[in-house]
Amino acid sequence: MKEFLIISDDISRRQNLLTILGFIGENCQALNYGKALEALQSSHEIEGVFIDATDCSLAFDVSEKFPLCPFILLNMSGDEQHVLPNIIGELVEPITFHALTKMIEKCRGFLLNKLKKEQRTHKTSFFRALVGESLRMQDVRKLIDKVAPTEANVLILGESGSGKEVIARNVHYLSTRRDKPFVPVNCGAIPDELMESELFGHEKGAFTGALSARKGRFELAEGGTLFLDEIGDMPLPMQVKLLRVLQERSFERVGGNKTIKCDVRIVAATHRNLDQMIDQDRFREDLYYRLNVFPIKCPALRERQEDIPLILQNLIPRFCSKDNQGIKFTHAALQSLCGYPWPGNVRELSNLVERLTILYPNKMIDVFDLPIKYQSSEIPTTDPKIRDVELGKYLNNDIFDGLRKTSPAREQFHDIDGDVPVALPLEGVSLKEYLSKLEVNLIVQALEQSDWIVVRAATQLGIRRTTLIEKMRKYDISR
Repeated sequence: MKEFLIISDDISRRQNLLTILGFIGENCQALNYGKALEALQSSHEIEGVFIDATDCSLAFDVSEKFPLCPFILLNMSGDEQHVLPNIIGELVEPITFHALTKMIEKCRGFLLNKLKKEQRTHKTSFFRALVGESLRMQDVRKLIDKVAPTEANVLILGESGSGKEVIARNVHYLSTRRDKPFVPVNCGAIPDELMESELFGHEKGAFTGALSARKGRFELAEGGTLFLDEIGDMPLPMQVKLLRVLQERSFERVGGNKTIKCDVRIVAATHRNLDQMIDQDRFREDLYYRLNVFPIKCPALRERQEDIPLILQNLIPRFCSKDNQGIKFTHAALQSLCGYPWPGNVRELSNLVERLTILYPNKMIDVFDLPIKYQSSEIPTTDPKIRDVELGKYLNNDIFDGLRKTSPAREQFHDIDGDVPVALPLEGVSLKEYLSKLEVNLIVQALEQSDWIVVRAATQLGIRRTTLIEKMRKYDISR
């Protein structure tokens, strides 16, 4: 799990920043300078480093030793100027929420730019489209890295719209065949009677309408990669002919008798259950084992919902124009999108982004701006009057500048057991007030039991961390 590192010899400063980062749900650890170098050398999962710069020369020295890691200077003394590209900013105590979140975003932007540079070294413009940092996507990247340099056939399994062709293109462009053609064929979109001609080509006069000779996809992909999308929709007679080509590495055009040798790597994909189709005699078992040399499972979007913010960051610029610089999402809208099951996967998400870009150009999108089926009733919406203000700008900043006020809400509901009736009185009761008191009571209990660590309290209450923060702001609950 990625984390932020806090380096300082000042115990109080380390502990204060550790508490703040923990409150907003970031993973972090605090070390003194003596243990810092060892931690930086041994860890590859650091999102950023907050380093005490009261001794500027020492902070610059550590930052220079790790140029691939973003550093934020704390309380820099003197007028010394830093020119290191990995020093992305400074923070001065008392630390505010807005300044802190801005530095966190800059850290992630620095790492994202670094990732893009690494992708360019692989000589592929498609690898950045394989967006995501979830464990499932990391596993997919590892499989691609292992199989790409080989000549093994690859079978990609996954739902429609989940990105199977993106994986196929990455396999090709990370292989030794990257300078040769990548030829995609959708087996489900070609009529059965034209499938053989489409794959193997035909000679002039081979059938009615064949006015001239034509190369097939196998010839067009010579030396490169042939991507057979939706291989499960291929008719059985063509499966037999495809198996022969895979075995003998040769074929004849329709209407021809000249044997043509081919050097093509096969990458196939399907959203169907091929094992089940084999049992139903709808797919040849021998062809299945020819194709399934190296299977890669493409995860559905609902199985990696934590990647949705990164995918949005990649999709939004695609629909920008001179007059439309794109859209932004409030935190509540992102949480709502992450709770949707996405039956259409990334393709459905891309369509939604394009639609919202047309409807709300250059706007901040909140939950109520989303189509109804994407709205989650559990997610609080932002007041339209402040919809263009970031979440952090109107959160209670007292928790970040060291002020600890006693919450009126907590004082009011300390004796909630006496305020809440067991049975409904004859004169009635305000249900909204009753539920509010109950909710505040449970929130305060959860926070106190978890030592006011919001992530733990949210887990105990069975709600999201951001939802709990919204409720704390609503009821003015603070430590």
